[in-house]
Amino acid sequence: MKKIYIVLSDTGSLFTRSIKLFTRKPYNHASIAFDPSLETLYSFGRRQANNPFIAGFVEEKKDDGTFKKFKNTNCVVLSFEVEQESYQQLQQTVREFIEHKDQYHYNLIGLLGVMLNRPMPRKNKYFCSSFVAEIMEDSEINLLKSSPYLTRPNHFMEIEDAVIEYEGLLRDYTL
Repeated sequence: MKKIYIVLSDTGSLFTRSIKLFTRKPYNHASIAFDPSLETLYSFGRRQANNPFIAGFVEEKKDDGTFKKFKNTNCVVLSFEVEQESYQQLQQTVREFIEHKDQYHYNLIGLLGVMLNRPMPRKNKYFCSSFVAEIMEDSEINLLKSSPYLTRPNHFMEIEDAVIEYEGLLRDYTL
C-alpha cells in the first residue's frame, strides 16, 4: 500500500470567497500530492498568482506562486492508502498532464454544472476537484460517491478512510 495526499485549501482570494458563498464549506480548492512533504501539488487553478483568469493544469508549491501570494491560506491535508498499482497509474497520469499541460484548461462551465447538479464534462477541461476525482477514478481509486464532474472539495472530507494529517495554515505545515 502507498499513501496519496489530498490538500484542501482556501486562499481567501476574491474568487475563492465567491465560491465559498455558494458552498458554505471551509475549503474550496483541491490538490493532490504523492509525498508527505507536499513538495509539489497537482491541480487545476491559477497559472499566474496575480491573475485568476489564466488557469489550467498547475504544479503548485506550498511556498511559491498562489500559495506564496496568499500567505494565510488555510488547509487540511488528508491521506489515503491505495494499492501500489493504482498509485503507479496515478503518477503516470499526472506525468501525462505535466507533459501536455498546455493542452489543458480550466472548466469554468463545469463549475456552473456543479451548482446546477448537472455534470458538464468538456474535453481537456477540469476544475480542481474534478481533476483530482477523475485521475483517482481512472486509477481505480474509487473512494468518492459522486461523478468527478460533480465533485466538490468537501467531498474528499467525507471519504470514510480519510486520515487528517494536518489542519491549519499551509505555510506552517511540516512533516
